[in-house]
Amino acid sequence: MNTIYKKLIKAVAAFSLVVALFSMIGCEKGLLDTLPRTQVLTANMWNTDNLTDLGVNGVYQALRLGQTLYKYDQYVTLQPRDNQVLLNGTATSSSGLFSSEWQGLYEGVHAANNAIWGITNVSPSATEKKQRYLAEVKFLRAFFYYRLNQLYKGVPIYLEPIEWDNVLRGRNTEQEVWDQILADLNDCIAESNLPDRYNAGNVNYGRITKSAAYALRGKVYMYLQRWDDAIADFQTVQNLGHSLFANYANLFKGSNEQSPEVIFSIQNMALAGYGSDYQFVFGSRSAFGSNWNTILVHPDAVDRYENIDGTKFSWDNILPGFTAMTAAQREVFFLRNNLTDAERASAAARGADMSRYLPTGNEGRLQSAFSNRDPRLATNVILPYSTFVGNNAGVDQQFTMRWPFRAEFGNTFDLRTDIPARFYYLPRKFVYEGANPGIPDRSNGAYDYIVIRFADVLLLWAEALNELPGRTMEAVAKVNEVRARAGVAAIAISSNQTEMRQLIRDERRRELMCEGIIFFDEMRWKTWRETSFYTGNGIKQAFGRIDAPYSWAGDHLYTWPIPRTEIQRNPNLEQNEGWVD
Repeated sequence: MNTIYKKLIKAVAAFSLVVALFSMIGCEKGLLDTLPRTQVLTANMWNTDNLTDLGVNGVYQALRLGQTLYKYDQYVTLQPRDNQVLLNGTATSSSGLFSSEWQGLYEGVHAANNAIWGITNVSPSATEKKQRYLAEVKFLRAFFYYRLNQLYKGVPIYLEPIEWDNVLRGRNTEQEVWDQILADLNDCIAESNLPDRYNAGNVNYGRITKSAAYALRGKVYMYLQRWDDAIADFQTVQNLGHSLFANYANLFKGSNEQSPEVIFSIQNMALAGYGSDYQFVFGSRSAFGSNWNTILVHPDAVDRYENIDGTKFSWDNILPGFTAMTAAQREVFFLRNNLTDAERASAAARGADMSRYLPTGNEGRLQSAFSNRDPRLATNVILPYSTFVGNNAGVDQQFTMRWPFRAEFGNTFDLRTDIPARFYYLPRKFVYEGANPGIPDRSNGAYDYIVIRFADVLLLWAEALNELPGRTMEAVAKVNEVRARAGVAAIAISSNQTEMRQLIRDERRRELMCEGIIFFDEMRWKTWRETSFYTGNGIKQAFGRIDAPYSWAGDHLYTWPIPRTEIQRNPNLEQNEGWVD
């Protein structure tokens, strides 16, 4: 985020709780406590130009309520270290996951509604500024409803400030919510005082722009299968100056978070309460902050990365007979060189086929499975026997990911996870390297949450093109732009729409790993069951051992339930089909 803008956020940090109290008094959170709420908002909140600035920044802060984007992908390309209710078949409408998401998103909705009221009826700011602010806030309201509709498919629409005890509307239809989202985005796009986009270094970088509105509207059109409209909006995003950043790996560093590839991001800074917790959930014990590895990488995601020449990766080409072996037997290929007698006996007891162990060549043999792969794999994932620069008592230290783990220090320098008795692929994307990365702690990094970037748009553009008769080869060209930047060979296929549909989906799964997008793709495509809940899948170690199986509870999982607590408080809410407590 721009330094000046981060200073602005820091200046309002202490004030943000006051902003929240005034701007979100009518929100769903109020339904969950027993404090009386007799006033929706106060005109005093908006009666100076400075308070107007702070009030609008308070709506931006509402983006942070639950929008830690990576959490969604723990159900698809990533995996939790401990099983979750959506994965183990135990989710009910009483599960906290559903109520916390509902609450956080509606807090954003009500904050936006209060801001629209205050800007329109009270604020003394200049007209041009107020019109720009209204456009920004309408985008944010559209985004909150966008996420609600993605998950719950039809929710109550509130467009004005409302007292806590009047939040009693029934659900609008899914289509009505999409229509309202489009109305807000249309207003945003039509506002002449809203800039097309901000260049890096602009004091307002991080605020909403027309390019973000076009990109989000294009995403809505994808849900509505309005392919031509989506294509037109994605073309406009490109026309407004967005493009792919030259280097995929460097794109996710803080120094490049204002590149033309980034269209919409949730701003973070290295300040308690305003930073990202990527480090805490993705990072290892050996990384700065001594982290928890809460979210890991699923082996299926690793196997999906092709060879650099574009051919499909196959374990059997590297290790003949690999797929015919049991997961327990395959552990042998992941073992470190020069095992001790005790380590060999332990591996054999776990079922490893030790007849295939190479005492001095085991590591190199496994590394050959990753040496000629799509470069995005090594950017996104810490692979076995790769290195990672972490922290050794305040000094940079190179660690190596080995199995079985022996020791983090004492001249061994094995990468240590929070679960050293098991061996998983680990995220590398968004994890700080070095002993002193310039952040205060593991829960407050400065990396922004990238919500929409141009590669996402290009691949959606390709998807929309492919769904139209006779335009599949245009879709191929869009996908190849993304692949060329990644450094992997282009695809060359005939105009086979079905084949191309699958290629686009897999390209998104590779390109957008760890960014909180793929889960919503799988839900929209209705592919989540086949990609994650096939027989024998679950939380997997790198060699395929299942630590906790997944269980598909039914197709109702494609639509989240209305939280039971909300139905208890609002009898006008009807539950989604299939959800029975």
